[in-house]
Amino acid sequence: MTSFPSVEDLRLVEAIARHGSLGAAGRELLISQPAASNRLAALERRIGERLFDRDTTGARPTPAGRAFRAEADHVLDHLGLVFDRVRAAARARTFNVGTFGSLAPLLFPALDELLADSTVNQVTDHGDRLVEWVGEGSLDAAFVAVANQMRLPATVGAVPVADDRLAVLTPPAVSLRGGRRPFADLDVVTYTYDMSADTLNQRLSGLGARPRTAATAETAVRTARLSGCPAVLPRGFGLAYRQEGDRLSAAPLPGRLTLFLVTRKPTPHVFAAVVNRLPGRLGLRRPTARRSE
Repeated sequence: MTSFPSVEDLRLVEAIARHGSLGAAGRELLISQPAASNRLAALERRIGERLFDRDTTGARPTPAGRAFRAEADHVLDHLGLVFDRVRAAARARTFNVGTFGSLAPLLFPALDELLADSTVNQVTDHGDRLVEWVGEGSLDAAFVAVANQMRLPATVGAVPVADDRLAVLTPPAVSLRGGRRPFADLDVVTYTYDMSADTLNQRLSGLGARPRTAATAETAVRTARLSGCPAVLPRGFGLAYRQEGDRLSAAPLPGRLTLFLVTRKPTPHVFAAVVNRLPGRLGLRRPTARRSE
């Protein structure tokens, strides 16, 4: 015998608790009172607890009975929506899309607008994991910046979506040094969304900075403001989080960042159709050249 209660068990307990009577519950469920009594007794034996105190005046739920009824209500309510949800899923497309944490607040609202007739299930994680999940088929698409820095699964392809460069966000009352070492003896909060964080920090150290790596772009900006120091981060995030009085300038460091769309091959039309419209919504530039990774 299965350890799970049946739907009939749930309906019986709910009906008895609502009517306060085995007979009334049986009539609603189209079974006799003896059948209702036998089913309830069998359920109580399986649970090992009495669910109702029964006498000639009716049936009153015990504490165990009240708890079972609450669980039954929850499950029955959920089951009542199953057909509606299945029909809705048949009418609307649902996509599982992943990206890294810093981009999520910008990307997912943009996708909700661009894929207005679809449902986007949002997933955030590290870029390399997201790419693996696309290869396995558990994600339909991933927007990452590491597609050109890792070995892609054979089943997936990467399309450049946008280009970005590093910028310096300088809060009010913070001044950079002049000359070739603008960060000399300054704390600098850093964030980048590809695999170049160590290289970035080394280059900043060469310019005299004391780099401090932040976990996300927003963390970098907030830390810079609280600490009274500059932040070096992708320009798109600088534009997104800049406030009045902040200065945003090009970073004196080389390197281009590229955001990629990763999907299984070939790129589904629904995603290919939004690629050209995404950069503007993310505050980024269209890529200078397209290529398949």
